[in-house]
Amino acid sequence: MDKTKDTPYIVRVKDFRIDSDYSSWLSDIIKRYREAQIKAALKVNYEKLQFNWSIGRDLVIRKAEERWGSGVVEQLSFDLQDAFPNEKGFSSRNMWRMKQWYLFFSTSEASEKLPQLGAELQNAEIQSLIKLPQVGAELNEDSLPMILGLVPWRHQTDIVTGCESLDEAIFYLKECVTRGWSRQTLANSMKAKLYEKQGKAISNFPKYLPEAQSRLAQEITKDNYDFSFVTVPENYQEEQLETALEQNITRFLLELGTGFAFVGRQKEFIVNGRSRRIDMLFYHIKLKAYVVVELKVRPFEPEFAGKLNYYVSAVDELLKGPDDNPTIGLLICSDKDETEVRWAFRGVHTPMGVASYDNVNTINETNLLPSAEELQARIRLVEEKINKNK
Repeated sequence: MDKTKDTPYIVRVKDFRIDSDYSSWLSDIIKRYREAQIKAALKVNYEKLQFNWSIGRDLVIRKAEERWGSGVVEQLSFDLQDAFPNEKGFSSRNMWRMKQWYLFFSTSEASEKLPQLGAELQNAEIQSLIKLPQVGAELNEDSLPMILGLVPWRHQTDIVTGCESLDEAIFYLKECVTRGWSRQTLANSMKAKLYEKQGKAISNFPKYLPEAQSRLAQEITKDNYDFSFVTVPENYQEEQLETALEQNITRFLLELGTGFAFVGRQKEFIVNGRSRRIDMLFYHIKLKAYVVVELKVRPFEPEFAGKLNYYVSAVDELLKGPDDNPTIGLLICSDKDETEVRWAFRGVHTPMGVASYDNVNTINETNLLPSAEELQARIRLVEEKINKNK
């Protein structure tokens, strides 16, 4: 039996000599084919979205309801399902969504902001894989904005129905493109009101970081962090909060956002024979920088900024490599006042941001202990079992 028929990846060819050039060529072919697969998938998605855009446009431009009656969408849905019985997406509900989607993204405000976002994403990795049809500076009734062609349909219907403004919608569109969000991740982020929190930490990044790095550093920080995934005792201390966050590090990383890698807790470094410890240390992959996170279980105090400044400087001196960007600091307090934070930043020469946290679950530890009566009852049960077995 010829085993090569059962093992298609093992090929025996006469007069063939493999070398490094062949291996390199084969790797290049495989890479090109995978890129072609991605291009094909994105192209199909784009064409379907272009069709949905045209239906929404027709319903608006033709004033279909005025011309043919309020039941025109339902009738069109029936007719299209009859013409294409094996195709999905022609329900009347979906066609109403097409109209809503078109109206949302065909305004004059959208015609200015969507092309700007598309241009901003030109350097994104996804743009190196496919060149979608480009729209001009102005949208016309036939044009699907490029950015909309990069986001799945169901994602976009969730964005349109869940966002109150175009800026909010653009924020989630960008996140979907650059971070490859699943629909569930999008839903979780919208539920957590990420748009209202993301990039809103009080910071001095523009003053001490280059423009591109400053913008990214601001984007990866929030005004407020939701710690509802941890449980600590009443009147908890910083160490207890740190422990709870470390025990739930996966959830904490999700709350921090994409790109954070956990380096360690209570990271020690020695200066002149004295031990110093950082609450939590992270590395941000896209920012290519260490992120020092200091936790405070009370409202912001000006001296907190000085301590964080010291830790950031220490990481720059002792850990930062030649290819790393400047370390940034993130102070997360139970509360903060913007004026106090801004004043505390004066004289601080390292990049840092200040945020708050909430929704920590607390428990009364005394309630976890059995009462005297419960202890006596348990003792009686044990004694009864012992006597019964005698």
